[in-house]
Amino acid sequence: MQHAVGSPLPPPHQPGHGPAAGWSPAAHHPGQHQQQGPSAPPHAQPPGYPAPPPPPPAGPQHTSMPPPPDTTGHVTLPPGGPVGIPSAPQAPAVPDPTATTLAVLLIGPAGAGKTSVAKYWADHRRVPTAHISLDDVREWVRSGFADPQTGWNDNSEAQYRLARRTCGFAARNFLANGISCILDDAVFPDRPVVGLGGWKRHVGPGLLPVVLLPGLDVVLERNAERSGNRRLGDEEVARIHGRMAGWYGSGLPIIDNSQLDVPETARVLDDVLTRAIDSPPKW
Repeated sequence: MQHAVGSPLPPPHQPGHGPAAGWSPAAHHPGQHQQQGPSAPPHAQPPGYPAPPPPPPAGPQHTSMPPPPDTTGHVTLPPGGPVGIPSAPQAPAVPDPTATTLAVLLIGPAGAGKTSVAKYWADHRRVPTAHISLDDVREWVRSGFADPQTGWNDNSEAQYRLARRTCGFAARNFLANGISCILDDAVFPDRPVVGLGGWKRHVGPGLLPVVLLPGLDVVLERNAERSGNRRLGDEEVARIHGRMAGWYGSGLPIIDNSQLDVPETARVLDDVLTRAIDSPPKW
Protein backbone atom coordinates (compact mmCIF):
# COMPACT_ATOMS: atom_id res chain seq x y z
CA MET A 1 0.00 0.00 0.00
CA GLN A 2 1.39 3.34 -1.01
CA HIS A 3 0.89 6.72 0.70
CA ALA A 4 0.79 10.11 -0.97
CA VAL A 5 3.97 12.11 -0.81
CA GLY A 6 4.03 14.25 2.28
CA SER A 7 1.31 12.29 4.01
CA PRO A 8 2.22 11.24 7.54
CA LEU A 9 2.72 7.56 8.06
CA PRO A 10 0.74 5.79 10.73
CA PRO A 11 2.82 5.14 13.83
CA PRO A 12 4.15 1.63 14.22
CA HIS A 13 1.67 -0.63 16.00
CA GLN A 14 2.84 -2.26 19.23
CA PRO A 15 1.52 -5.65 20.26
CA GLY A 16 -1.35 -5.51 22.66
CA HIS A 17 -2.33 -1.89 21.88
CA GLY A 18 -4.77 -0.26 19.50
CA PRO A 19 -3.95 2.65 17.22
CA ALA A 20 -1.73 5.25 18.80
CA ALA A 21 -3.45 8.11 20.57
CA GLY A 22 -3.64 11.33 18.62
CA TRP A 23 -3.57 9.66 15.25
CA SER A 24 -6.71 9.39 13.10
CA PRO A 25 -7.37 8.12 9.59
CA ALA A 26 -8.00 11.73 8.57
CA ALA A 27 -4.29 12.29 8.68
CA HIS A 28 -3.90 10.19 5.53
CA HIS A 29 -5.58 12.81 3.39
CA PRO A 30 -5.32 16.30 4.72
CA GLY A 31 -8.07 18.66 3.70
CA GLN A 32 -10.71 15.98 3.35
CA HIS A 33 -13.68 15.87 5.73
CA GLN A 34 -14.83 12.66 7.32
CA GLN A 35 -18.08 11.28 5.97
CA GLN A 36 -21.05 11.79 8.28
CA GLY A 37 -23.13 8.72 9.07
CA PRO A 38 -23.00 5.59 11.07
CA SER A 39 -19.77 5.02 12.89
CA ALA A 40 -17.24 3.03 10.96
CA PRO A 41 -16.25 -0.43 12.09
CA PRO A 42 -13.25 -0.58 14.36
CA HIS A 43 -9.82 -0.38 12.78
CA ALA A 44 -8.88 -3.73 11.35
CA GLN A 45 -5.83 -5.39 12.89
CA PRO A 46 -2.99 -5.74 10.39
CA PRO A 47 -2.03 -9.32 9.58
CA GLY A 48 0.70 -10.81 11.71
CA TYR A 49 -0.10 -8.87 14.89
CA PRO A 50 -1.81 -10.42 17.90
CA ALA A 51 -5.32 -9.33 18.74
CA PRO A 52 -5.67 -6.95 21.69
CA PRO A 53 -6.90 -8.52 24.92
CA PRO A 54 -10.67 -8.42 25.44
CA PRO A 55 -11.97 -5.76 27.83
CA PRO A 56 -12.66 -6.90 31.39
CA PRO A 57 -16.26 -8.03 31.99
CA ALA A 58 -18.55 -5.35 33.29
CA GLY A 59 -20.05 -5.84 36.69
CA PRO A 60 -19.65 -4.86 40.33
CA GLN A 61 -16.33 -5.62 41.90
CA HIS A 62 -16.64 -7.39 45.25
CA THR A 63 -14.07 -6.75 47.92
CA SER A 64 -13.64 -8.72 51.12
CA MET A 65 -14.63 -6.64 54.11
CA PRO A 66 -13.94 -7.64 57.71
CA PRO A 67 -17.05 -8.46 59.76
CA PRO A 68 -18.30 -5.80 62.13
CA PRO A 69 -17.11 -6.23 65.72
CA ASP A 70 -20.58 -7.09 67.00
CA THR A 71 -21.12 -10.00 64.61
CA THR A 72 -21.78 -13.41 66.17
CA GLY A 73 -18.48 -15.18 66.68
CA HIS A 74 -16.59 -11.96 67.38
CA VAL A 75 -17.95 -11.14 70.83
CA THR A 76 -15.17 -10.04 73.14
CA LEU A 77 -15.39 -11.75 76.52
CA PRO A 78 -13.79 -10.28 79.62
CA PRO A 79 -10.94 -12.39 80.98
CA GLY A 80 -11.63 -14.56 83.98
CA GLY A 81 -9.91 -13.49 87.19
CA PRO A 82 -9.98 -14.26 90.89
CA VAL A 83 -13.40 -13.69 92.37
CA GLY A 84 -13.52 -10.96 94.99
CA ILE A 85 -15.40 -11.14 98.25
CA PRO A 86 -19.07 -10.23 97.62
CA SER A 87 -20.09 -7.00 99.23
CA ALA A 88 -23.44 -6.46 100.91
CA PRO A 89 -25.79 -4.03 99.12
CA GLN A 90 -25.74 -0.45 100.30
CA ALA A 91 -29.49 -0.44 100.92
CA PRO A 92 -30.60 -1.64 104.33
CA ALA A 93 -32.73 -4.33 102.67
CA VAL A 94 -31.82 -7.98 103.25
CA PRO A 95 -29.55 -9.26 100.43
CA ASP A 96 -31.25 -11.65 98.04
CA PRO A 97 -28.94 -14.55 97.13
CA THR A 98 -31.27 -15.63 94.32
CA ALA A 99 -30.56 -12.40 92.42
CA THR A 100 -26.86 -12.03 93.19
CA THR A 101 -23.91 -13.35 91.16
CA LEU A 102 -22.25 -15.85 93.50
CA ALA A 103 -19.57 -18.51 93.58
CA VAL A 104 -20.60 -21.33 95.94
CA LEU A 105 -18.66 -24.44 96.92
CA LEU A 106 -20.87 -27.25 98.24
CA ILE A 107 -18.84 -29.63 100.43
CA GLY A 108 -19.90 -33.01 101.74
CA PRO A 109 -19.25 -36.76 101.81
CA ALA A 110 -20.39 -39.19 99.15
CA GLY A 111 -24.16 -39.55 99.49
CA ALA A 112 -24.71 -36.17 101.12
CA GLY A 113 -26.78 -34.99 98.13
CA LYS A 114 -24.32 -32.36 96.91
CA THR A 115 -24.94 -32.87 93.20
CA SER A 116 -28.75 -33.07 93.51
CA VAL A 117 -28.94 -29.94 95.67
CA ALA A 118 -26.48 -28.04 93.46
CA LYS A 119 -28.45 -28.82 90.30
CA TYR A 120 -31.77 -27.88 91.88
CA TRP A 121 -30.35 -24.66 93.33
CA ALA A 122 -28.87 -23.67 89.96
CA ASP A 123 -32.11 -24.49 88.11
CA HIS A 124 -34.28 -22.26 90.30
CA ARG A 125 -32.26 -19.04 90.46
CA ARG A 126 -33.41 -15.76 88.90
CA VAL A 127 -29.97 -15.06 87.45
CA PRO A 128 -27.91 -17.23 85.06
CA THR A 129 -26.20 -19.96 87.10
CA ALA A 130 -23.90 -22.82 86.14
CA HIS A 131 -23.37 -26.08 88.01
CA ILE A 132 -19.81 -27.39 87.84
CA SER A 133 -19.40 -30.91 89.20
CA LEU A 134 -15.89 -32.05 90.06
CA ASP A 135 -16.76 -35.70 89.45
CA ASP A 136 -18.13 -34.90 85.98
CA VAL A 137 -15.00 -32.98 85.02
CA ARG A 138 -12.75 -35.66 86.50
CA GLU A 139 -14.45 -38.26 84.30
CA TRP A 140 -13.62 -36.31 81.16
CA VAL A 141 -10.51 -38.47 81.19
CA ARG A 142 -11.51 -41.65 79.37
CA SER A 143 -8.39 -43.60 78.44
CA GLY A 144 -6.13 -43.79 81.47
CA PHE A 145 -8.78 -42.68 83.97
CA ALA A 146 -7.40 -43.19 87.50
CA ASP A 147 -10.31 -44.55 89.51
CA PRO A 148 -9.72 -44.09 93.25
CA GLN A 149 -11.80 -47.21 93.91
CA THR A 150 -8.95 -49.29 92.53
CA GLY A 151 -6.53 -47.64 94.93
CA TRP A 152 -5.47 -44.09 95.71
CA ASN A 153 -2.14 -43.33 94.02
CA ASP A 154 -0.19 -40.51 92.41
CA ASN A 155 -2.22 -40.74 89.17
CA SER A 156 -5.60 -40.41 90.88
CA GLU A 157 -4.27 -37.58 93.04
CA ALA A 158 -2.93 -35.77 89.97
CA GLN A 159 -6.22 -36.16 88.09
CA TYR A 160 -8.20 -34.85 91.05
CA ARG A 161 -5.98 -31.79 91.27
CA LEU A 162 -6.21 -31.22 87.52
CA ALA A 163 -10.01 -31.50 87.63
CA ARG A 164 -10.20 -28.98 90.50
CA ARG A 165 -8.03 -26.53 88.59
CA THR A 166 -10.14 -27.00 85.44
CA CYS A 167 -13.33 -26.36 87.43
CA GLY A 168 -11.74 -23.23 88.88
CA PHE A 169 -10.86 -21.89 85.44
CA ALA A 170 -14.41 -22.55 84.23
CA ALA A 171 -15.94 -20.85 87.28
CA ARG A 172 -13.78 -17.76 86.85
CA ASN A 173 -14.78 -17.44 83.19
CA PHE A 174 -18.48 -17.85 83.98
CA LEU A 175 -18.32 -15.34 86.83
CA ALA A 176 -16.41 -12.81 84.72
CA ASN A 177 -19.39 -12.85 82.35
CA GLY A 178 -22.06 -12.46 85.03
CA ILE A 179 -22.98 -16.15 85.43
CA SER A 180 -23.08 -17.54 88.98
CA CYS A 181 -21.49 -20.89 89.75
CA ILE A 182 -22.01 -23.66 92.26
CA LEU A 183 -19.33 -26.32 92.55
CA ASP A 184 -19.45 -29.54 94.55
CA ASP A 185 -16.58 -31.55 95.97
CA ALA A 186 -15.78 -33.85 98.88
CA VAL A 187 -13.21 -31.55 100.49
CA PHE A 188 -11.56 -32.88 103.65
CA PRO A 189 -10.88 -30.49 106.53
CA ASP A 190 -7.60 -32.25 107.37
CA ARG A 191 -6.14 -31.43 103.93
CA PRO A 192 -6.53 -27.64 103.73
CA VAL A 193 -3.75 -27.04 101.20
CA VAL A 194 -5.11 -29.40 98.56
CA GLY A 195 -8.79 -29.03 99.36
CA LEU A 196 -10.25 -25.74 100.51
CA GLY A 197 -7.00 -23.85 99.95
CA GLY A 198 -6.83 -25.17 96.39
CA TRP A 199 -10.36 -24.00 95.62
CA LYS A 200 -9.56 -20.59 97.07
CA ARG A 201 -6.52 -20.32 94.80
CA HIS A 202 -8.39 -21.52 91.71
CA VAL A 203 -11.58 -19.45 92.10
CA GLY A 204 -10.76 -16.59 94.46
CA PRO A 205 -11.42 -15.34 98.00
CA GLY A 206 -15.06 -14.59 97.15
CA LEU A 207 -15.90 -18.29 96.99
CA LEU A 208 -18.55 -19.16 99.60
CA PRO A 209 -18.10 -22.68 101.03
CA VAL A 210 -21.08 -24.49 102.60
CA VAL A 211 -20.98 -28.00 104.11
CA LEU A 212 -23.75 -30.58 103.64
CA LEU A 213 -23.41 -33.17 106.41
CA PRO A 214 -26.35 -35.50 107.03
CA GLY A 215 -26.16 -38.48 109.40
CA LEU A 216 -24.14 -41.57 108.55
CA ASP A 217 -27.22 -43.77 108.11
CA VAL A 218 -28.64 -41.34 105.54
CA VAL A 219 -25.34 -41.20 103.66
CA LEU A 220 -25.09 -45.00 103.55
CA GLU A 221 -28.65 -45.29 102.26
CA ARG A 222 -28.12 -42.70 99.51
CA ASN A 223 -24.80 -44.23 98.51
CA ALA A 224 -26.45 -47.62 98.08
CA GLU A 225 -28.69 -46.13 95.38
CA ARG A 226 -25.69 -45.15 93.28
CA SER A 227 -24.15 -47.18 90.46
CA GLY A 228 -20.84 -47.40 88.64
CA ASN A 229 -17.72 -45.79 90.03
CA ARG A 230 -19.84 -43.25 91.93
CA ARG A 231 -20.84 -45.96 94.41
CA LEU A 232 -18.38 -46.58 97.23
CA GLY A 233 -18.10 -49.36 99.75
CA ASP A 234 -19.79 -48.91 103.11
CA GLU A 235 -16.47 -48.83 104.95
CA GLU A 236 -15.13 -46.13 102.64
CA VAL A 237 -18.32 -44.06 103.06
CA ALA A 238 -18.09 -44.33 106.84
CA ARG A 239 -14.43 -43.33 106.78
CA ILE A 240 -15.13 -40.26 104.61
CA HIS A 241 -18.09 -39.27 106.77
CA GLY A 242 -15.94 -39.45 109.88
CA ARG A 243 -13.31 -37.19 108.35
CA MET A 244 -16.01 -34.69 107.32
CA ALA A 245 -16.97 -34.28 110.99
CA GLY A 246 -13.84 -32.15 111.28
CA TRP A 247 -15.76 -29.28 109.68
CA TYR A 248 -17.59 -28.74 112.97
CA GLY A 249 -15.86 -25.88 114.72
CA SER A 250 -14.20 -24.70 111.48
CA GLY A 251 -16.40 -21.60 111.17
CA LEU A 252 -17.96 -22.78 107.89
CA PRO A 253 -21.77 -23.00 107.70
CA ILE A 254 -23.01 -26.60 108.00
CA ILE A 255 -26.41 -27.89 106.87
CA ASP A 256 -27.69 -31.16 108.31
CA ASN A 257 -30.07 -32.26 105.58
CA SER A 258 -30.88 -35.65 107.09
CA GLN A 259 -34.60 -34.80 107.28
CA LEU A 260 -34.73 -32.40 104.32
CA ASP A 261 -35.55 -33.15 100.72
CA VAL A 262 -33.76 -31.42 97.85
CA PRO A 263 -36.04 -28.32 97.53
CA GLU A 264 -36.00 -27.77 101.31
CA THR A 265 -32.21 -28.08 101.40
CA ALA A 266 -31.93 -25.54 98.57
CA ARG A 267 -34.08 -23.07 100.53
CA VAL A 268 -31.89 -23.52 103.61
CA LEU A 269 -28.86 -22.98 101.39
CA ASP A 270 -30.30 -19.64 100.29
CA ASP A 271 -30.73 -18.63 103.93
CA VAL A 272 -27.13 -19.59 104.68
CA LEU A 273 -25.87 -17.66 101.65
CA THR A 274 -27.85 -14.58 102.69
CA ARG A 275 -25.92 -14.51 105.96
CA ALA A 276 -22.65 -15.29 104.16
CA ILE A 277 -23.10 -12.35 101.80
CA ASP A 278 -23.79 -10.03 104.70
CA SER A 279 -20.88 -11.44 106.71
CA PRO A 280 -18.52 -13.60 104.59
CA PRO A 281 -16.95 -16.52 106.51
CA LYS A 282 -13.27 -16.29 107.34
CA TRP A 283 -11.46 -19.25 105.90
